Amino acid sequence: MLSSMASCNIPCSSGFQFRSISFRRNVAFNGPHGSLAFASGLKHQKNPLIQRVTTCNSAASKQQFEIVYDPDERINKLADEVDRDAPLSRLTLFSPCKINVFLRITGKREDGYHDLASLFHVISLGDTIKFSLSPSKKDRLSTNVSGVPLDDRNLIIKALNLYRKKTGSDKFFWIHLDKKVPTGAGLGGGSSNAATALWAANQFSGCIATEKDLQEWSSEIGSDIPFFFSEGAAFCTGRGEVVQNLPPPVPLDVPMVLIKPQEACSTAEVYKRLRLDQTSKVDPLSLLDKITKNGISQDVCINDLEPPAFEVLPSLKRLKQRIIFSSREEFDAVFMSGSGSTIVGIGSPDPPGFIYNDDEFQDVFLAEANFLTREANQWYREPASASARSPPSEHPELAR
Repeated sequence: MLSSMASCNIPCSSGFQFRSISFRRNVAFNGPHGSLAFASGLKHQKNPLIQRVTTCNSAASKQQFEIVYDPDERINKLADEVDRDAPLSRLTLFSPCKINVFLRITGKREDGYHDLASLFHVISLGDTIKFSLSPSKKDRLSTNVSGVPLDDRNLIIKALNLYRKKTGSDKFFWIHLDKKVPTGAGLGGGSSNAATALWAANQFSGCIATEKDLQEWSSEIGSDIPFFFSEGAAFCTGRGEVVQNLPPPVPLDVPMVLIKPQEACSTAEVYKRLRLDQTSKVDPLSLLDKITKNGISQDVCINDLEPPAFEVLPSLKRLKQRIIFSSREEFDAVFMSGSGSTIVGIGSPDPPGFIYNDDEFQDVFLAEANFLTREANQWYREPASASARSPPSEHPELAR
């Protein structure tokens, strides 16, 4: 007898037939013509796979056969079928943010928006979003921080509504947002959440839309959202919705530190104070070429939104200057991301000492990060080393 198999000794004269057999624990029978035993763990074996048929007791007046079969293959196939056919009911996804390595504003459009040219790159800091199918016809959003809208002002809800509008899906969700990316930071946290929600909704619906579809649709609710459907690095133009996917222009393991004061910058107010005649005149493509060839340095990390952001929040300018002065060339570059108010230091994961020693900065948000990409047809995955050193800001604006 083999422990993973079952055997049956049956007389030739029995006139037996094979039928479905069902056992839930070890079973053994002893009779006048032989024994029947089954290993534990069998649940149901229909039309068993016969592995061996041998003749035994040939000298006896009634010849017997030993039939040995292994149920494992059949059970494994059934399990695979169940896994394949079972509907998706829960999904947990990483929702990473981004930085703008450089950000040029190249003009103002007739629709009131500005044209930009920027190197966007996903980084390893991000939120975690849990999706579950809801039995009701309404989405319900919860989060771990206050000040984040939970209704259709939130880009997650807007994204799910957009997906249903475009596909006709009738699926609604319970969503929990575990927020680590500060809002009002220029890191695109809200845009990433929206892109992640679109990706999740498509997974629950069997991927009926392509990534290109999701990317195009997403521009209807936010200019930065299409970027997250790149593979992690992209040269973005237009309002930001024209996305040219790039291979990573710098090594992914380049360290960085993010430093964000409690105060947030209003994107609308920053753009209101922007003066196009005072922006940089450097060709954005030349900046991209320099970064690709030589890496990140202070001279290529141009952000045309820094001057107006520093007008809105003068303390942010002082923070950047102090980081540069105190770092003693520890950083390759120090710059503001997006419309602020996060200052990024590239080249080291450690903030300068005054951040810890000066009471003025005791409430700043700190996080170390690296660059991050994703594989085609897969979503971003959180690196094991990703960490934030303080809770996110509770500013009521969603990050753009």
